[in-house]
Order: sequence, then C-alpha cells, then structure tokens
Amino acid sequence: MNKKKLALLTVLVLLIAAFFALDLKRFLTLESLKVNQAALARLHAEHRLAFVTAFVAIYVIQTALSLPGAALLSLAAGAVFGAVMGTVYAVIGATIGAILAFILTRYLFRDAAEKKFGNRLEGLNRELEKSGVNYLLFLRLVPVFPFFLINLGAAMTAMPIRTFIIGTFIGIIPGGFVYCNAGASLASISSMSDIASPRVLGSFALLGIFAIVPAIYKKIRGKVTGN
Repeated sequence: MNKKKLALLTVLVLLIAAFFALDLKRFLTLESLKVNQAALARLHAEHRLAFVTAFVAIYVIQTALSLPGAALLSLAAGAVFGAVMGTVYAVIGATIGAILAFILTRYLFRDAAEKKFGNRLEGLNRELEKSGVNYLLFLRLVPVFPFFLINLGAAMTAMPIRTFIIGTFIGIIPGGFVYCNAGASLASISSMSDIASPRVLGSFALLGIFAIVPAIYKKIRGKVTGN
C-alpha cells in the first residue's frame, strides 16, 4: 500500500475511532430521538436549508464510514420532514454515502483483492457485467444483507460505478420509506422491532426475488442455448 492510501486509511480509521471514543452512538437511539424530536422540528422550522443540508451531510458521513445508526437517521428524517420528504433526504444521503464508501474501498483495497482472488473473481465479474443491477437490487431489497457490507463487497468486484449507483438508489427507496413513514408516527413506536415486522420483511424479500428473476432467466437461457 502506497503512502497516499496509507494516509487516507489512517484518517478513516481515526474518524471511526473518534465516533466510538466520543460515544456519539448515544445520540442515535430511539429514546434520544423521542426526547429531542420537538427541538429538531423547531430547528428545521427556523433554519430549513441549513438543517436539511446538515442532516444529509450527517447521513452521508455515517454511510461512507459504515457507522451504526442508519435506521435511526431514517426514523429521524420521517419524524422531522414527514414520510415523503424524509424519504427523499434519507435516500439522497444514503446513496451519496454508499457511493463514497464504494469509491474509497475500491481505491484502497481493490488492487490487493485482485492479486489475491483475481481468478476466483472472474466468473463473478462476468455475471455482474451482464446482470449487475438485478443482483444489487436483490441484495438491497432483501433485509438479510447488511447495507455497509454490500457497499464494501461490491467495490471489490468489477461492478461499474453507474450500476452501483442505479441499483443502490432504486433498491433503498422501499426500506427508506418504511422507516421514514414509521418516523412520521414516532410516538407509536416503542422499539425498532415494531418497524421491521415479519410481514414487512417478507414483502422486501418478495421484491428482491422479483428483482433477481431476470438475471436467473438469462443465466438459464444462456446455458440452454450454449451462450
């Protein structure tokens, strides 16, 4: 790893370490959001543009550094901005943050991954070139796969950044709306498990299956026709 990459990696590690050392996670709890909801709404009413900009920036940083708290930030977006605009701001912040995480990971680790796993990645990279959006949509929609791991894992492949952006932006809208819509009725939520009910998770899984069906069809058809 060259000096530029090492310096960048050091900065990122220090930022992540500072988050935990300062215990900033204590502000990203359901209880804290409920206590501060009125104050946040007042700040938004008094300084709309600055507040929205700050919120999106915080979401970007949280996602880019793969820090905990994304679900809580989406709840906060719904609680302060409402379900629709909250979803807009949350999706924008999460998408930009995911893009930064993708770029940083690819810049720092892709060369090393290719040297170590180059032959094993060839088949995967060919699949991603053909049906990358379908696979990414499946991963984004099915709630089994952690958001930050998808960002990091995709960066280690040859997935084009355009495919990553499209798949991420579209794929996180349903989940983002669910959390923002729940945040708009914050008083009725007693725990995070109230949001991610089995019925909601099942719906996401179904959407994910629909997203990957075209890729599976192409693969089967290719084997049948010998292409």
